Amino acid sequence: MRKELYFGFAIMAAIVVGTLSFMPSFSEMTNGHLGLLMLSLVVVAIMLGFPTAFTLMGMGMIFAFMAYHNQGEGDAQALTRTLDLMVQRTFAVMTNDVLISIPLFVFMGYLVERANLIEKLFKSLHLSLARVPGALAVATLVTCAIFATATGIVGAVVTLMGLLALPSMLKAGYSVKLSAGAITAGGCLGILIPPSVMLIVYGATAGVSVVKLYAGAFFPGIMLAALYIGYVIVMAKIKPELAPPLPEEDRKVTLTQTTQKLATFGKLALPSVIAAIKGRAAAGMSTKELLKQLAIIVGPLVFFVVIMSLIHRVATEPVEQTAVVTMESDGGMMSLEEVSAPTESAGGVALPPGAEEPPQAMGVATPPGAEEAPKQAAAASTAPAAQQDKEPAERQPTPTWYWIMLGIGLLIGAIFYYFLTMARLEIFKMLLGSFFPLAALILMVLGTIVFGLATPTEAAAVGSLGGFLLAWAYKQLNMDVVRESVFLTAKTSAMVCWLFVGSSIFSAAFALLGGQELIEKWVLGLGLSKIEFLILSQVIIFLLGWPLEWTEIIVIFMPIFIPLLSHFQVDPLFFGLLVALNLQTAFLSPPVAMAAFYLKGVAPPHVTLNQIFAGMMPFMAIQVLALILLYAFPAIGMWLPEVLYK
Repeated sequence: MRKELYFGFAIMAAIVVGTLSFMPSFSEMTNGHLGLLMLSLVVVAIMLGFPTAFTLMGMGMIFAFMAYHNQGEGDAQALTRTLDLMVQRTFAVMTNDVLISIPLFVFMGYLVERANLIEKLFKSLHLSLARVPGALAVATLVTCAIFATATGIVGAVVTLMGLLALPSMLKAGYSVKLSAGAITAGGCLGILIPPSVMLIVYGATAGVSVVKLYAGAFFPGIMLAALYIGYVIVMAKIKPELAPPLPEEDRKVTLTQTTQKLATFGKLALPSVIAAIKGRAAAGMSTKELLKQLAIIVGPLVFFVVIMSLIHRVATEPVEQTAVVTMESDGGMMSLEEVSAPTESAGGVALPPGAEEPPQAMGVATPPGAEEAPKQAAAASTAPAAQQDKEPAERQPTPTWYWIMLGIGLLIGAIFYYFLTMARLEIFKMLLGSFFPLAALILMVLGTIVFGLATPTEAAAVGSLGGFLLAWAYKQLNMDVVRESVFLTAKTSAMVCWLFVGSSIFSAAFALLGGQELIEKWVLGLGLSKIEFLILSQVIIFLLGWPLEWTEIIVIFMPIFIPLLSHFQVDPLFFGLLVALNLQTAFLSPPVAMAAFYLKGVAPPHVTLNQIFAGMMPFMAIQVLALILLYAFPAIGMWLPEVLYK
C-alpha cells in the first residue's frame, strides 16, 4: 500500500510542479493563469480525498469571486454576483430533464441485483460453455457483460462476481491474475454498454442526444466484450496452466425425473419428446407435461419465426411515393412537391403544410402560369389517392440481407437441435430461468430507446417496473429490498446531481477567468490536424484515468474539450464514444482503480492488490486496442445511429 501512496503523491507533485513551471511571476499572472491554477488545485484536492462535488463548488466560488473582483468590482458586489451565479447554475441543473433517467436506471439496477439472478446465470453459462478453453473465465465475462447491461453498477457486479466466480476459478486451478483481470474488466463493461449512467452524464454535459449515444455505444461495447473473451480463449489455449479445462465431474448435469424418462426414447431432445407424445402410455407421463417439454424445446424456433416475420414486414413495407408536378413558365421550370392535405393560407390559396405564403401575399409579382399551380397540384393529388383506393400499394422486394440473416438463423437452429441432448436441455432450462428474463428486460429498455418508441426517461421507468417484476417473480421482493434499493438510489443520484452542480459552478468560474480561452489558443496554436487532436485528447483522458474517476473527468474536463470539436470538425457523438471507451481505464488503472478495491474487499486473503493490478494490465491494453479499432473504423459506433436517425 505504501508504494501506491508514493505513486499518488508523485503524480500530485508532478501536477503542481508542472503547473507552476508554466506560470509567470505573480505580478504578471492573468485571469487565464488563475484558471489553470484552479484546474490543477482541483485535481490535487480530489486526489487527496476531498469530496469531488463540494471541492468543485468551493473552488468555483472562490475563483469566481476573484474573477469578479479583478474586474474592478467591490467585495460586496463580487460576493453577491458569486452567490447569484451559484443559485443560477444550481437551478439550471435542477431543470435538466436528462438527469431524471439516472435515478430510474440506478433503481432498476439495484432491484435486478437483488433478484439473485447472477448465481443462476453464472452456473448455467459455465455449464453451457464447459468445452470452451478457459470456460469459467469466459462464463465470468459473459455474465458480467449481461449483468452489467442490466444494472450498470460497477461496484455491485465486481463484488458479486468476486464472491461467486473467483472461488470457483481458484478452485479449478486458474491463475490469480487471469481470474482477477476477467472479473474486474468484465464488471467495468457496465460503464460503456447501455443503459450506461456515464453516457447520460456525457450527453447532459456535451449536449448530445442520449438516444444516439446509446445506439452508438452498442456495437463498441459488444466489440470490447468479444476482445476480452477472445484474449481469455487464446491464453487458455496457448498456456493451459493459466486456465485448465474443467474436470468431468464439474461438467456433469443432473437430469430431472422427467428428462430421465424422456432419455429412454432417444438421445436427442426433440425426437425423444415427439416419440414420447406418440407413445404416452409407455412414457408414463401426462400429456400436459409432455406438451410443456415440447413448448420449451420449440420455443426458440417459434421466437425466431416471429422475429423474422416482423423484420420481413418492416423490410418490405411499401414506400410512400410523392408526386412532383412540373410546369413550364416564362422564367423556366417550376415544380411543386405533392403533399397529402393542403391547408388554407391567409390569402385564400391552398398551401401545403409548412409552406410559405404565396408571392402575391408578400407583394411579389407572380410568375406567369404559377396561379394555376395549386389547382394542378390539387388535381394531381386526387389521382393517386383514388388509385390507392382501388389498388393497394405494392410491397418492396425482399432485400438480400434478409435472406442472409434467415439462412444464418436456420443454420444456427439446425446445429442447436442437432446437438440438443437431454443434458443440454437441462442447461437450456437453466438459461431460460436466468438469462432470458434479463435479456427480455434489456431488450425492453434498450429497444424502446433505440427505435424511438420512448425517451430514456420513459424507458428507465419501464425498466424500474421490470426490475420490480423480476424481483417479485424470483420471490426476492420485500420491504427490506425496496428500502435498501431506494436508499442506495437516492445516495447515487444525489452524488451525480451534486457533481453536476459543482461542475456547472466550476465551469462558469473557469470561463470567467478566461481559462477556456487560454487553452483554446494554446491548442489551436499547435497547428494540430484532426487526427493529432484526437490522439492528444485521448492520451490526456487516458492519463487522467490514472488519478481520477470517470465522473471527475467528464464533469471537469469535457467542458474544456467540447468547444474545440467544431474547429477540428469532430462529431461530438463520435468523440463521446471514444471517451466512453477510453474511460473504461478509469476503473482499471492504478492507483484509483476502484474495481481492484471492490474485488480485494471480497477476495481471499492470499490474493494481493498487486496481483489484481497485474491481472488488469492486459485488459487495459485490450481497451487501447479497441479504442484504435473504433478510431480506424468509425462505422463500428456510427453505423447504427446513422441508420436509425438519419
